[in-house]
Amino acid sequence: MAKNYTSYSELKSGLQSRETTAEGLVKTYLEQIKANIHLNVFNEVFEDEAIASAKAVDVRIQAGEHMGKLAGMVIAIKDNICYKDHKVSASSKILENFTSIYSSTVVERLLAEDAIIIGRCNCDEFAMGAANENSYYGPVKNYADETRVSGGSSGGSAVAVQAGMCHAAIGTDTGGSVRQPAAFCGVVGFKPTYGRISRHGIISYASSFDQVGPLTQSVEDAALLLEVLAGPDEFDSTLSGKPVPQASSVKKESGKKRIAYLQESLSSPGVDLEIKASLTTYIDKLRADGHTVESISFDLLDYLVPTYYILAMAEASSNLARYDGVHYGYRSPNATDLTSTYKLSRSEGFGKEVKRRIMLGTFVLSAGYYDAYYAKAQKVRRLIQQKTNEILNEYDFLLTPAAPEPAFALGLKEHDPVVTYLYDIFTVQASLAGVPAISLPAGNNAKGLPLGLQLLTKSFGETELLNFSEYFLQL
Repeated sequence: MAKNYTSYSELKSGLQSRETTAEGLVKTYLEQIKANIHLNVFNEVFEDEAIASAKAVDVRIQAGEHMGKLAGMVIAIKDNICYKDHKVSASSKILENFTSIYSSTVVERLLAEDAIIIGRCNCDEFAMGAANENSYYGPVKNYADETRVSGGSSGGSAVAVQAGMCHAAIGTDTGGSVRQPAAFCGVVGFKPTYGRISRHGIISYASSFDQVGPLTQSVEDAALLLEVLAGPDEFDSTLSGKPVPQASSVKKESGKKRIAYLQESLSSPGVDLEIKASLTTYIDKLRADGHTVESISFDLLDYLVPTYYILAMAEASSNLARYDGVHYGYRSPNATDLTSTYKLSRSEGFGKEVKRRIMLGTFVLSAGYYDAYYAKAQKVRRLIQQKTNEILNEYDFLLTPAAPEPAFALGLKEHDPVVTYLYDIFTVQASLAGVPAISLPAGNNAKGLPLGLQLLTKSFGETELLNFSEYFLQL
């Protein structure tokens, strides 16, 4: 196998010195995809197109032409990101064989900087899940241990990077869907501040939470992809107008910081012992390096998961109403009239977990229950945001596990959805508060399974977060 370039700066110098070619990289990744097809990472591979794009990049590099910021970077995209004239299904039967008529803003920005898109990655159906077991196309298996889950919902994107099937991947993070699979697969998973990256052309799950984020082998590449993808977009009115962090400004941070960690992450019996040990090791290293590291208690911890799921399911119920068997997508062949078209197309087209979430979301929005559930959850969300902001005003960063356990066995948790929902305990806080968060690889446990730790910082503090993350990985 060809050399593994862990950062784009290495890759770029390799391309410029002719040590490697974009075409050679693409072919290496394609070989790795074929060798690991059993992991079920890709829903579709754009083989011929990726090779043709790579050849075009090589010709331009050799001609000495000015190239984009991502020239020769081979990227996989999650299968809920629209790419014109390519299929996009959100890993659901209801969108099987649907071809997108336009490209998402993130795809347009990747292509404008000469990135090469190699394929679309498997994910939990409509990005709903923490294990990538809810896909119409079957589960994605973890490269570190094929009997384990990849994490969700961006499990395919995480394993694509983990297994060397691409240089980097783009996922979406609603309640931890980039960060949790990154932890399970030992890669960097970054969720920027809500409103940093355009959601135009991203198939919606919960619009007030959804955020695009990169999965990479290095913090440096996460910073570079943020620079390319972020910034105003006339198609997304929720985007911030704040200046976009430049990747060149990211450097290993050495200034002394104030860092908080949740005491519950060390005291709770629900957190794996080896994850606790890893967290304790990093706390000790940070203190030894002169940082202030203090234990705090988050008194709203028990409300994080219920609040998130009430709101996310309500938004999913609304967003998924458009899949009705009439406009586009799957239509039941057994339908006889308009009512049966709606009922049969939706009941046959959606998977079990998506139907569960639509029904729960419809319930919390219904007359008589709206105030008791949805309106109350919105108030609690505001309290969680305020409390989180108070912590991040006092401390530079909040350090937590990314997940309470390493990757669990395939099929283990699917019998009890509540157990799976609780896997989001550490990731949903950043989603509810809208703040940036990153999952960083923190070694492996005794069984060789990757572990991940998470850092949160205040809104639009991406530069500081990425700087400190670069330093954190060197501890």
